[in-house]
Amino acid sequence: MKIVGIICEYNPFHNGHLYHLNKIKELFPDSLIVLVLNGYFLQRGDISIISKKNKTNIALLYGIDLIVELPFVFGTQSADTFANCAITLLSKLKCEYLVFGSESNNIEILDKISTYMLTNKEEYDEKIQEYLNNGENYPTALAKALNITFDFKPNDLLGISYLKSIKQNNYNIKCLTIQRTNDYLDTTSNEEIISATNIREKLLNNIDISKFVPSTTLTYINNINLDAYFNTLKYKIITETNLEQYLDVDEGIENRLKKVINDCHNMNDLIMNVKSKRYTYNKIKRMLIHILIGLTKTDNQNLKLEYIKILGFNSNGKKYLNKIKKDVDLPLIPLKNSLQYIYELRSAAIYDLVDKHNNLIYETSNKPLKF
Repeated sequence: MKIVGIICEYNPFHNGHLYHLNKIKELFPDSLIVLVLNGYFLQRGDISIISKKNKTNIALLYGIDLIVELPFVFGTQSADTFANCAITLLSKLKCEYLVFGSESNNIEILDKISTYMLTNKEEYDEKIQEYLNNGENYPTALAKALNITFDFKPNDLLGISYLKSIKQNNYNIKCLTIQRTNDYLDTTSNEEIISATNIREKLLNNIDISKFVPSTTLTYINNINLDAYFNTLKYKIITETNLEQYLDVDEGIENRLKKVINDCHNMNDLIMNVKSKRYTYNKIKRMLIHILIGLTKTDNQNLKLEYIKILGFNSNGKKYLNKIKKDVDLPLIPLKNSLQYIYELRSAAIYDLVDKHNNLIYETSNKPLKF
């Protein structure tokens, strides 16, 4: 039996994710699938439109055997930080393969790029920063720093981060790619498989999305109160006297936030009012989440993966956990005094504030499962 890992956010779970799972089952008919799942707040600074609990239910319904949590403190950071934690979790759970969607579907070139970035790190970092300072976006800066012609897309960039983590840590995980059939940034396509970005845009514009997602997804989508989300953040920015203590609040941007916040009426207003060459759209969204949840730079320096939170499993996943649990070198239950736990609980409580269904998610979000 092959142990296959995947890393997903399911915001929301759509036909492309189902295609991904079906392809894995074709590649590995006799396999156990382990999912590292990002929860309430996501890598590009978004809030999930499906709760962590319901994303877990969907994953189990469509044949994933074991689901573990990607902690908030790592899941809302840069691609490298996000990837390193997720890959570490897969390694500790003895996964042999990682299968991820890729726009290029060229694992060889992604592998070569990851090797170059590691072996020429100092030179590469200097070049990339120079291009970023000149106003280039990250994909363009990356291509120029590597002196190659390559149209970097989000999943390829994440894939490179996965490969870097595997090499840096000497993990015994082999990577395979599945061709991504849509553009992450496209918000107009009406094919059966479209991006999660496109689906969320359609939801905001009250367009029927039933063609693009399994019926179960429609049942579980939370109507997140975006006004409540923004107003909670606005209150925090107005009343906080030390914004610069929070992760990603750098170079005086706290002054800009204080200056514009009263004239902003929604999240997009705020982001566009503070966006600059140095602060990309996604970086600002991540910064705002860190302000809202209160993730400080000091705590970030002391973060480490302290336990593995099991979100769900089927009978096969339960058997597998019982087989490997003595060899897993981290606790498989939350450690309530850890930074990892404290911030996970905060993120759940904040999510509950803006969830229109008001399900008191935070009261049960960190109870350990028995296996």
